[in-house]
Amino acid sequence: MTYGKRLTALAMLDSLIVITAIYISIFTLNPDLNIFKSPMILASAVTLLLSHHVFASIYKLYNKAWQYASIGELLAIVKAITYSVMVTALMQSLVFGHINVRALMITWMLHVLLIGGSRFSWRVFRDNYMNQQKNIKRTMIIGAGRGGTMVVRQLLHNPDTDLKPVVFIDDDPLKQKLDILGIPVVGDSSYITTAVEKYKIDHIVIAIPSLRQSEITRIFDECVKTKAKTQIIPKLEDLMTGKVSVNQFREVEVEDLLGREPVELDMGSISESVTGKTVLVTGAGGSIGSEICRQICKFKPRKIVLVGHGENSIYLIDMELRKLYQHTIEIVPVIGDIQDRTRIFEVMEEHRPFVVYHAAAHKHVPLMEYNPREAVKNNIYGTKNVAEAADTFGVNTFVMISSDKAVNPPNVMGATKRFAEMIIQSLAQHSNTKFVAVRFGNVLGSRGSVIPLFKKQIQAGGPVTVTHPDMTRYFMTIPEASRLVIQSGTLARGGEIFVLDMGEPVKIVDLAKNLIKLSGYSIEEIGIHYAGLRPGEKMYEELLNEGEIHPEQIFPKIHIGKAKVINADVLAELIASLLEMSEKDMHDTLIDVANNRFETTSLVALAN
Repeated sequence: MTYGKRLTALAMLDSLIVITAIYISIFTLNPDLNIFKSPMILASAVTLLLSHHVFASIYKLYNKAWQYASIGELLAIVKAITYSVMVTALMQSLVFGHINVRALMITWMLHVLLIGGSRFSWRVFRDNYMNQQKNIKRTMIIGAGRGGTMVVRQLLHNPDTDLKPVVFIDDDPLKQKLDILGIPVVGDSSYITTAVEKYKIDHIVIAIPSLRQSEITRIFDECVKTKAKTQIIPKLEDLMTGKVSVNQFREVEVEDLLGREPVELDMGSISESVTGKTVLVTGAGGSIGSEICRQICKFKPRKIVLVGHGENSIYLIDMELRKLYQHTIEIVPVIGDIQDRTRIFEVMEEHRPFVVYHAAAHKHVPLMEYNPREAVKNNIYGTKNVAEAADTFGVNTFVMISSDKAVNPPNVMGATKRFAEMIIQSLAQHSNTKFVAVRFGNVLGSRGSVIPLFKKQIQAGGPVTVTHPDMTRYFMTIPEASRLVIQSGTLARGGEIFVLDMGEPVKIVDLAKNLIKLSGYSIEEIGIHYAGLRPGEKMYEELLNEGEIHPEQIFPKIHIGKAKVINADVLAELIASLLEMSEKDMHDTLIDVANNRFETTSLVALAN
């Protein structure tokens, strides 16, 4: 129906109600009166009709979407009717010398009932008839607080949704047995499986944006016992920043089930080191590097320099940041290989960054076992190039992203990362630049993570391949790791190796099982295959050697360790000779150096 036709229809409906209501009220009070010949009744009817249309226009009764009608719309109706009746009363007093109070009161009540009913009947029709024509999904809302009520209100007011809220679940005993927006709170989270069966629930929405991750895991474990699809509303920080709205449900991700609480950053110290400064990030197109760029931009640096070897990845992060910050931050995309010493020095000299975050590295353990020379060129020589350029051009703070695999490494990748730590530790001995390394374990969602592999295997029907039933790894999310890396930069004094608190190690097989359940399958349907350890892999990862452990945290979730510093002359000789070695000698030397088993005499032996 067009706007003009809709306006005409509502105006005609209201006119009929107004005229009918006043004549019914007079007839009810005085059935013997000839109501069609009374001048007062005639004048009152005309006055009431005209004044109603005036106030209906003022309060926009003909412009509202009545399928979404609520208390606000009802108040507008009451105001328009009240003022029109008051104008009619004034006319009666001035023209006829008295007011027919009883008739006008009945007229007022009939107006409210009939006009309000005519408007709200459309919403009732839509909610109780039109929605039933769809393939609706009976929905359970977990959480009857602000988030849950917002979700229910959105679902009730959205004619396009196929989700129909049926029951609430909430652990607050004060809410048990209450009705909220017409939806009953039927029990706490222990009642989920029973409620799904009893109320024939097809869909579950976890609607507590501030829920602790350990609680999400507990609730999700109850939900997966049912056959109902489970979704979750966005995180509180995303809702507060306006990135998403409360009705944009998403799938429960494995990140939600880690059981880790978000870290509170020292915003003041980060702002002091970043705001208004030039920041350079190597590996800016990678999963960690790009997230560091996103987090850094929130603190409004003057300039951010995105350095990376991959053209497409730098293009993507450049476009993403420009869309958000092009008017407030100078964004400079730089295609450059950290192995190209001349190029790195040129970039550092041109931009003179205050802080450098060095995230560029080869990280894939089995691949680096097969290609040790490439690991050395990128992780060792590349780090040396970037670090020495930072020293030469007076960078204030240099933060290198390291790995838990640098501890007691049996593999080339971990050994080269430990070697890179040694380089910056050595530079820190005499440089004005504060050089630090930050160690952490696996990040969920990174390109080298097992998560994408597991998802592909699940999509293909399984089985999911796990190396060993007892293999464990430390995990954290990319945003958390990136925020802690940035915080570590503010704590740097020079030469430290910061170690992020990764929480409890997670069994890879448990991670696989969670992903299978999140994908809507049972473990039996997909299956798990144990393939055995790959070249260079460890059963368990460590974050510090026994001699490096410092029990205190320098900042929540950030420990500090003092790893052994190798003699600068020995380090220089090793770096100079590595690429001249055979791959076997290179492999053995890297492992020995990283595990503190290297003797100075070994250089002589290798040279001979």
